[in-house]
Parts: sequence; C-alpha cells; structure tokens
Amino acid sequence: MRWRGFLLCALLTAGCTRSCCREREGAAPIHGPFPRYTLANTEVRPLARSANGRSYQLQIALPDSYDEDPMRRYPVVYLCDGYWDFPLVKSIAGNLFIDRAIPEIIIVGLGYAEDDANYGKLRRWDLTPVPATYPGAPMDGPSGHAKEFLAAIENEIIPLVEREYRGEPSYRVLMGSSLGGLFTLYAMLARPGLFSAYIAASPAAQWADDWLLSFEEEFHKSGQPLRTRLFITAADDEIPIILEGAKRFHERIRQRARPELRYEFRLIEEERHSGTKPESYNRGLRFALAPRASEPSYP
Repeated sequence: MRWRGFLLCALLTAGCTRSCCREREGAAPIHGPFPRYTLANTEVRPLARSANGRSYQLQIALPDSYDEDPMRRYPVVYLCDGYWDFPLVKSIAGNLFIDRAIPEIIIVGLGYAEDDANYGKLRRWDLTPVPATYPGAPMDGPSGHAKEFLAAIENEIIPLVEREYRGEPSYRVLMGSSLGGLFTLYAMLARPGLFSAYIAASPAAQWADDWLLSFEEEFHKSGQPLRTRLFITAADDEIPIILEGAKRFHERIRQRARPELRYEFRLIEEERHSGTKPESYNRGLRFALAPRASEPSYP
C-alpha cells in the first residue's frame, strides 16, 4: 500500500507542475520587458591581453563633475575583486563625498574579461604572492603570481587610467578584502610609493605560513621608508586563522612605530569575514583620503 501512496503523490505533483507551467505560459515574463538597472557614470572596459597572459577587465566609476571641467584630475581608488565589491564601494564613496569626508574620486574595479569566469581560481592566481602548496592549503588551483599582477597594474592599468580617465598620478589608493587585502599589503611592501594609501579589509595575512611577515622583515632590514597611509581591519567573529594572521601583522606594524607611516587598525565587532566590507571600506576611504578631504559642512 505504501508504494501506491508514493505513486499517487508523484502523479499529483507532476500534474500540478504541468498545470502551473500552463498557467505561467500566459503570464508576463518574470524579468520584464523592463530596462535593466545600471549604475550611473560607470562603464566596463575589457583590456587587451596583458603581458602576463591574462585577460583583465575594469569597472570604472567617474565622478558626477567629470564632464564639467575637462582639465581636472581626480584621485583614483583601485579595488581588488571589483566583480564583487564595485557597487558597494561606489555607493559608499558617493555618501562620503556628500558629507565632504572625501573628495570626488575615480573608482577602478579590477576584474576579468572571461565569460563565466571562475573568480576563485583567477583571484587566487593573481592576488597571492607565493604558492601555498603545504598540506591543507586552502582552495584549489595554482597561486603565487601577485608580482606579475602588480606589474600589470603598474605598467598597463595605471597608465591607461591616468591617460584616458584623468586619474591623478600623485594620489592613488589600493584596497581589497581577504586575498585582496593580502595583495594590498604585499603591494605596499613590494612597490612602496606606487600608491599613497592602502586599505586591507580582513586580509589573509597568514597566507603560506605567514610569508608576509618574512617579506616585511626583509623590507624593514632594507631601511626603506614607508611614507604612506595604511588602514587594516579584522572581524571579531572572523575565521580564526585569518583573524590571528591579521593580528600578527598588525602587531608587527605597531611595534615598528614608523614615524613616517600613518596607520590605523580596527577590529569590527559582531561581523564575520565578508561582513567587514561595508565598515572597512567606509572608514578606510575616510582614512586613506583624509589629506584630500574637505571639512564636513552642512547648511
């Protein structure tokens, strides 16, 4: 008797499904025919294949005043993982400008031009400074090509932005979260002076058994100054290995007490790994762009 009950349920379900399908056939399309929502003053720009063999794509947000003064240049914020975070950062930057906490800026989201891109594998290749091949290394796929990615940013992407979008060469900001935060910290030490400020949200600083700490030690021994602004965050409900790695890097920077470095670390309460982004980017942009900001003024 039990199998008959199962058969009856299956037949009823199939009949309901066919009936529902017939009803939907005459209904209006689920997705429109309405225009798709787009972000104002933005564009997507695929790039020619890079010298490192990769196909990159930029998401670019221009200031509202961009067309008013064709001679004006703007600070540029370069954002790792633009395919995920570009709309969030554009929204935050717009609100901060209205409050006169930051100047108008150009935002450049860094991403990939491939259709159906596997962002996890692509970013792991580009954003990590060394391979993680030890047992239990997180995520599948090759890694360790941050040097080549940074070279592509410096030699191909930045010149294009400053040539064709009036980016200001004297004030660039680099920001990213997780592996993007790791890349941001790596870039600060690998090419000091390329950017004026860095924002690392929940950085994966523990990558490859704290390789970043060894790299920082080499930088310190070189005697080079670190004249920049650095903002780092972590979440208090963070993945433990990432939280501890971020804290170790923070403690290293704190102990150095470099007089030329403007540094701030913030532990974001009641957030997990990705949940730090809104507060990290908000406060990070305020900190990074403080030298160019107007004082808040309300009518």
